[in-house]
Amino acid sequence: MKPVKVGICGLGTVGSGSFNILRDNAEEITRRVGRCIEVAQVGARRDNDACDTSDIQVTRDVFDVVNNPEIDIVLELIGGTTVAKELVLLAIENGKHVVTANKALIAEHGNEIFAKAQEKGVIVAFEAAVAGGIPIIKQIREGLSANQIEWLAGIINGTGNFILSEMSQKGRDFEDVLAEAQALGYAEADPTFDIEGIDAAHKLTILASIAFGIPLQFEKTYTEGISRITSEDVAFANDLGYAIKHLGIARRSKTGIELRVHPTLISHKQLLANVNGVMNAIMVQGDAVGPTLTYGAGAGALPTGSSVIADVIDVARTLTADPTNRVPHLAFQADALSDVQVLPVEEIECGFFLNMTIKDRAGVLANITQILSQNDISIESLIQREREGSELVPLVVMTHDVKERNMNAAIAAIEALPDVAGTVQRIRVENLA
Repeated sequence: MKPVKVGICGLGTVGSGSFNILRDNAEEITRRVGRCIEVAQVGARRDNDACDTSDIQVTRDVFDVVNNPEIDIVLELIGGTTVAKELVLLAIENGKHVVTANKALIAEHGNEIFAKAQEKGVIVAFEAAVAGGIPIIKQIREGLSANQIEWLAGIINGTGNFILSEMSQKGRDFEDVLAEAQALGYAEADPTFDIEGIDAAHKLTILASIAFGIPLQFEKTYTEGISRITSEDVAFANDLGYAIKHLGIARRSKTGIELRVHPTLISHKQLLANVNGVMNAIMVQGDAVGPTLTYGAGAGALPTGSSVIADVIDVARTLTADPTNRVPHLAFQADALSDVQVLPVEEIECGFFLNMTIKDRAGVLANITQILSQNDISIESLIQREREGSELVPLVVMTHDVKERNMNAAIAAIEALPDVAGTVQRIRVENLA
């Protein structure tokens, strides 16, 4: 059969990794597909010394690639949601299949993109959009397709995991570790997307849609970052037998779907608690298979490129297939997506870790426990430690499961007490079982 012609838009970290994998593993890929896959054109604003494009047609206008009649599959690896969206929609309009690593594009505009792709009978593949080299989308969409997915929880941002791991293992402060992450290239000069949970929320939105068969709803994903986590929080959590991880959690309940990204206490006995550094890991609970854990590199040129080219291979294998018999973009048939509601965070129940500073006086603890009791909050454990030479002491409270709205009311009342200094640090606690 004639070769499959690929056009690459973007030759940065992921683009260069994808380009080199196609070149270096060409023989193995041909054996898997049954025909050759060739890079016919590259669209990039500048050359990349990591790639030898001397025998490839290169253009500085990425739209040349999607308008090239020879191209069968367009790789959108430029990032962002403006030019990338225009590029992808034009590629689809031109009848070309698309492979992308762009989580923001899929999470925010995927519903529109997939509808257009279905209309035109083409595939949009996006394995690399979540967790880099970990094939978690294929696992949920295909490998676990016999299951009703009950919940999933994952460390899906390596930057945040690196910061929390260093704080836990070495007792370092947040700002100190963030500066190192930036120096090492793990975090951008503006780290907002990583440390405030936006990157993880994009990824969780995608995973939840595939797991539960719901439309992509990024705007309904509760998002909270790690910038307020202190070394004291981490130390107290360790003393209680917990690690603090920045998790994306999606759970099916009787009343709706939970979609949330936030710092979370999980027991040291849980596998996720022991995933450190820049690595990613996702647990998925299926009703038939039980719990599964997938672990690996969540970013980088070759790990992410591995997922990109795996998608290219899948598309190449299905080029002659009837479009109606292909795997649906979001795992469920487009006309069978559920309209089950995404729950507001105030309706979600979980345990809480509260860290506050109080005056070391008689009656203060009694006032706090009374407020918790009035809001139907049961205490699991409590730690109060003295600070030599200071009337202010730390108080840490662990609670049993409670609705978020009850906890919000209790915290507001506690912070209003004259003997409580500053704000109450609140971190949710999850039992991943």
